[in-house]
Amino acid sequence: MTADIWDFRILVLEGKGRVGGRTVSTEIPAANGVDRWDFGGQWVGSTQTHILELIKELGLETYPQFSIGKKVHHMGGPGAKVRTYSTSIPALSPLVLMDLTQLLWKIDRLLATVCVQDPSMTPGAVELDSMTLQSYIDKQAWTTELKEEMGLCSRSLFGMEPSQMSFLFFLMFAAAAGGLLALLESTPGCAQELKIKGGTQQLSQCLAERVGFKNVRLGSAVMAIWQDAEWARVSTTTNTFLCRAVIVTCPPHLAAKIHYQPALPSQREFLTQNMPVGHMIKFILTYQTAFWREKGFSGEIVAGSSTECPFCVTFDATSPSGNAALVGFIAGQQASQWSSKESGERREAVLSSLVKYLGPEARSFIHYEEKDWAKEDYSGGCPVNVMAPGLLTYYHPSLRKPCGRIHWAGTETATLWCGYMSGAVQAGQRAALEVLAELWPTSLTQEEQDAVQNKHSAEGAAKQTPTSKLRYLCTSKAVVIATLAISAAVLLARNQNAVLNTKAYFTNLFTTTRHKIFVL
Repeated sequence: MTADIWDFRILVLEGKGRVGGRTVSTEIPAANGVDRWDFGGQWVGSTQTHILELIKELGLETYPQFSIGKKVHHMGGPGAKVRTYSTSIPALSPLVLMDLTQLLWKIDRLLATVCVQDPSMTPGAVELDSMTLQSYIDKQAWTTELKEEMGLCSRSLFGMEPSQMSFLFFLMFAAAAGGLLALLESTPGCAQELKIKGGTQQLSQCLAERVGFKNVRLGSAVMAIWQDAEWARVSTTTNTFLCRAVIVTCPPHLAAKIHYQPALPSQREFLTQNMPVGHMIKFILTYQTAFWREKGFSGEIVAGSSTECPFCVTFDATSPSGNAALVGFIAGQQASQWSSKESGERREAVLSSLVKYLGPEARSFIHYEEKDWAKEDYSGGCPVNVMAPGLLTYYHPSLRKPCGRIHWAGTETATLWCGYMSGAVQAGQRAALEVLAELWPTSLTQEEQDAVQNKHSAEGAAKQTPTSKLRYLCTSKAVVIATLAISAAVLLARNQNAVLNTKAYFTNLFTTTRHKIFVL
């Protein structure tokens, strides 16, 4: 059925009492009165083209994440040595550095084969999807310290432990961002590169203004969707609306709670019922001055899971107006353990850890504020839904495939930077094109029509960011050879069983003459 542009009307039904979804910007006390900080999604990067285009269109500005100075690294439990470093790679022992190099080499090689649009087309997809990220790490990493590091990466990225997700899903997620280290770093092109002045919730607020607030119904959670050949009927607790098409943008675990009539295909139902969401508590502390900068620290702390330190990572969160602050994340198993404790107990543990890592000045804070996203209505967790083993190879097409008049968006359905705000924008644009192709096809360009016809974005797969430190872990032959020789000697001295691993590693290393890890 076709329609004239003047027949179109957009209605947004939002379950929360605000727009913004997994973004929310809040004013809290600061050195100069009050200031605004993000308690949900906050970072964007220069390779995230969809979100950057929207920021520009809305007239908003970005500023860089502060990362100058020493970073704190504490792994191995409360009694382990606290180390500092100033590079992208922590100050690891030669043994762990070699282990990290070989693991990243293997993951990087796999990432180059991943088909983000259709992961089942990835070579060895069934095997990769049958294992968890944890099982892959256990098999491929040699050192306990590196296994601990990878667990921390999983918590900080997904709010989950590596044992809770498919390894193929992890590869797809990283490939959609252009590489693993692009997800972890704050250098140019990476996920933690930039922030938005005034907060990220402005994006949704500005868009709501353009749509018209009269067309945005807050506190209107969708309970059921009925559809037939001509219409879709959407019901909330108080109203029912008749429409030609529906775009569902909520996270998959929430979309699964909506009643559909007729029932959705079993593949779609099974998929959304098996995509758990992460658990993350975000906290911000404001200070009179950025004392960590004065002491030569960047504010970045990486801490392994322990009974004493609740958080896994912190960053400098000083506002554009100069109000000093630190932001941190309690995630994964740490969030599960600490969420049952009183807020005051969590705050005291956070402060004690900050004092340990940055000095006694950390206790002289102005304000402490936290947000547990598992307790947020119509969120139930953060930052992203993941897939359990087996889902990608059998049920993934249902993630984006329309079901009659129902179309699916949300950042989990993106093919570039899925799980991020940029992925949400890309997914929204794709779903909008699908609807226009049905209701007003003459409004689309030929390229847009082709993209809809092909059932995936017209854009190609994400490329490896040229700034990835993976290619520069070792910058000269002398460093490479010395590190490998020393590490191998230490490894063999400590563990005879590592002989076979070392032999296999060197065989792969020196027979793959053009491998991109060692660009010398």
